[in-house]
Amino acid sequence: MTTAAFDLSRIGRGLAFASAVDDLHAALDRSASVVVSSPPGTGKTTLVPPVIAGRVPGRVIVTQPRRVAARAAARRLAHLDGSPLGTRVGFTVRGERKVERSAVIEFVTAGVLLRRLLDDPGLDGIGAVVIDEVHERALETDLLIGLLGEVRELREDLIVVAMSATLDAERFATVLGTDASPAPVVTQTVPAHPLDVRWAPSPSPRLDERGVTRSFLDHVARTAVDAHRGMARTDPTADALVFAPGAREVAEVARRIRSIAAEFDVRELHGQISAGEQDAVISGRDTGEAARIIISTSLAESSLTVPGVRLVVDTCLSRAPQRDAARGMSGLVTGPTSRASAIQRAGRATREGPGVVVRCVDERTFSAAPARPAPEIVTSDLTDAALLLACWGAPGGAGLRLVDPLPAESLKDAVAVLRALGAIGADGRATDEGRQLARIPTDPRLARALRDGSTAVGARAAAEVVALLSSDLRVVDADITTTLTALRNRRRPDARRWEQEVRRLIQFTERGSEGRAEVDQTGFLIALAFPERIARRVDHSADGATFLLASGTRAGITGPLASAEWVAVAEVARAQGRAAAGTGAIIRAAAAISEIEAERAAAHLVTDRVEAQFAEGRVIARRERRIGAIVRSSVPVRVQADDGGRDAARRAVEEQGLGVFTWSEAADGLRRRLALLHRENGSPWPDVSDAALLSTLDSWLGPELSALATGTPAARIDLTSPLRRVLPWPAAAELDTLAPERLEVPSGSRIRLTYPPVDDPSVRPVVAVKLQECFGWAETPRLVGGRVPVLFHLLSPGGRPLAVTDDLASFWAGPYSQVRAEMRGRYPKHPWPEDPWSATPTRHTKRRAAES
Repeated sequence: MTTAAFDLSRIGRGLAFASAVDDLHAALDRSASVVVSSPPGTGKTTLVPPVIAGRVPGRVIVTQPRRVAARAAARRLAHLDGSPLGTRVGFTVRGERKVERSAVIEFVTAGVLLRRLLDDPGLDGIGAVVIDEVHERALETDLLIGLLGEVRELREDLIVVAMSATLDAERFATVLGTDASPAPVVTQTVPAHPLDVRWAPSPSPRLDERGVTRSFLDHVARTAVDAHRGMARTDPTADALVFAPGAREVAEVARRIRSIAAEFDVRELHGQISAGEQDAVISGRDTGEAARIIISTSLAESSLTVPGVRLVVDTCLSRAPQRDAARGMSGLVTGPTSRASAIQRAGRATREGPGVVVRCVDERTFSAAPARPAPEIVTSDLTDAALLLACWGAPGGAGLRLVDPLPAESLKDAVAVLRALGAIGADGRATDEGRQLARIPTDPRLARALRDGSTAVGARAAAEVVALLSSDLRVVDADITTTLTALRNRRRPDARRWEQEVRRLIQFTERGSEGRAEVDQTGFLIALAFPERIARRVDHSADGATFLLASGTRAGITGPLASAEWVAVAEVARAQGRAAAGTGAIIRAAAAISEIEAERAAAHLVTDRVEAQFAEGRVIARRERRIGAIVRSSVPVRVQADDGGRDAARRAVEEQGLGVFTWSEAADGLRRRLALLHRENGSPWPDVSDAALLSTLDSWLGPELSALATGTPAARIDLTSPLRRVLPWPAAAELDTLAPERLEVPSGSRIRLTYPPVDDPSVRPVVAVKLQECFGWAETPRLVGGRVPVLFHLLSPGGRPLAVTDDLASFWAGPYSQVRAEMRGRYPKHPWPEDPWSATPTRHTKRRAAES
């Protein structure tokens, strides 16, 4: 690729990072992996790519965590370069591409590059990859770091640069470096302009069960207006930047400010506005134009630089992904902004000179906030990530140098979803089905709905639903069908963006399926993607309804869908308050679905079988038709053992445990003996723990399960004989030798041994015996081939405790003399020899022992 070099002096004019260019060159001379650490707004995103482009023969790819940031960075660099966008500097994001073959630098989102890697693992024609904003710990960025580490093992010429706006660069240097040495770090600092920190806590709570409170948004708007009016008196060129957690709160604060302060030019900045609107915000204002108040999500925290800002008003709230493993839910949750993020936000006020930050909390609340944001890899649903890694050939991230490993429980859930989709095999690697789903740029479950749904109801209908579910578009009243109608009729400002995504997704469907379904199939398509979220109404009130999901989760809903009998849920999140109806969860996006459609979409969850449970010691059976946890019908039945009754009895025992039986002394004793042998010798002696026995009921309790199914009470079943079915042959012949039921003592008596409980390995086998019966035993007898000493509870002739020992020799040599002195006068008719280890029990002792 031959092209004119970038004019670094022109591009870097006025950028603080220009002073670190020589350090960057020196680092690249030493290593092909470099970490750049520089505060937000210093120009590293603008200057580092053209610096590297002058050193490599191929294209430079620059990743950004957000589409808006990739577009903005490309436009700015193309403007400074004086070239049309796309010719030398371009961008590619989901649904939009502005890059020509001649482009030297291409800005992309991390997700775009991840999918390119699946098609082109060697990155042919790419000379360098710059991973920006690594400090944000976005999931896709973390994955890129791991995958590019493997690429560099094959391509030592590939330059990889990670850029961070915080001071945690050493961690990334370790991951990007080698075992011998970390990657070099280029650190660039700028003199800090003075920052005036002010506190303006709201008299009302910031959050309630519904999210951000209206009264807090009122407070934020008034605070921003008052602070900006005060600053405008001394600096009329200053603009204000207000941070809100999400697009809805941005719009609400903007509306409030417009209603009370007409003198300001109020602008919104978030991912849902058009590229033109975004460009207008980040391009600044001309002389003579009204002072601006920009209300932004965390987008302006580090990804974008807004010029002219001297005042920051911070709600100290953020929206971040959070996963509820117990309920199987994932979603965006609003909570306190980390202190590290709040410091970055405040730094936006001092980029060009002295500034002010007004935090809408008190100092105590700020200090209690998390120190830094949690990495997305810890809080996000990992289904898409797990499929990508499986396609790469590194299931679960095995062998990759990741900043943090994938959490085991989250990964386990993701793998279960992918196996249900047929996307991965038993070895964890992607199947042909999985590779096909991975090439559709959306969540694997939505990819399945798009592909399978397009053949069932038409490509257009499937693409419309998937385009909405994969976007950040707001669903009104949790009703996806109504929202789709508004988008189709272009009654929403984001309809054009949605339509572009629909057309893009149609390209991934089968040819010949471009039509639209004659009847609405929104619920069916959602159920194809999330069959475990099919839900049936179980309670209804004036405030809303409660639904039971096929996964077993209960969630509340308000609005028009509260009257539906069945719904397919696209999004469910943790929540409290009236809308959650006491369930701890709320449905945020769903569509009505018929029972027939639900059964069609979730065929693998449909069951029709006899279920049983114990009631008053007997098995009570019912025939139940279910979709997952949802019972569609349930009727009592009388069954025979060979008519599903035995299976039902087995499931009832598995669910309620072995405690449904009355354990006889013989059965409990046999089980304890077997447990000791398994613990000490292992195989072939069987594991008789609850878990092991419950997992093998058919092999040892089969006849008794049949008896339960036909009405025999559990209390009448003795488990001694069933337990003997687990004895290993021929080793079972040694049972009474290794772990005898009774212990023969020197007096001739056979005393019952008490073995340890099955679940307590710290307890010893115990024999309670009168001391005189042990005369003649010099050493403690041992069980299990000499491995386990017996613990003696030695008793007086009257049966009272005298001593406890597992070492008879030491007892005879020591404590026995004191026992003998005390007991000889109390029991003069009984022998108390001075040498008990060699004494022989008398006939009198034997007779009394036999009588006992």
